[in-house]
Amino acid sequence: MRHLPVLLIIIVQAICTLFFVSDILLTILGLRASPISWQAREILEVGASLGLVLGMILGWVAFRRSQKRSRHMEQQLKAASGAFMELLQEHFESWGLTPAETDVALFSIKGLSLSDIAELRQTSEGTIKAQTNAIYRKAGVSGRPQLLSLFIDDLMGDALPGVIEEQSKAGIGSALSGG
Repeated sequence: MRHLPVLLIIIVQAICTLFFVSDILLTILGLRASPISWQAREILEVGASLGLVLGMILGWVAFRRSQKRSRHMEQQLKAASGAFMELLQEHFESWGLTPAETDVALFSIKGLSLSDIAELRQTSEGTIKAQTNAIYRKAGVSGRPQLLSLFIDDLMGDALPGVIEEQSKAGIGSALSGG
């Protein structure tokens, strides 16, 4: 139902194209046995023209809806990005990270290697290793995967149990839990 306007546009445009192209080809190839009356021709041309106008209007409506949906998704993405940054800052403050450790933690969460972080921070890899170990200790984790999982768990919140319940009803949950 959601794609109905687009489907209508395609159908209308195809019919109009078929009419105009077939008319030209029949004239060029001389395949028309007897000419159609001018009234019938006018009716067909008016119908095809109306179809083109309708296709243009439906195309515009579909385009505007697509733009609106795109803007809405961008706003949601910005909100989620902002919420994630707030979440990071809350955790960093509660762990008591220094400004340097905060920078290293952000780079680490973004997936940069120790050497890349050292290069960006203009320091040695040994310093970055010491800072990442301090971050892990303060966060109560043993490494980057566990650090990332803290944020993923917070972002997912209570969504996962609902998903698992839905999947269980569909018979997927038992496959996920190994049963």
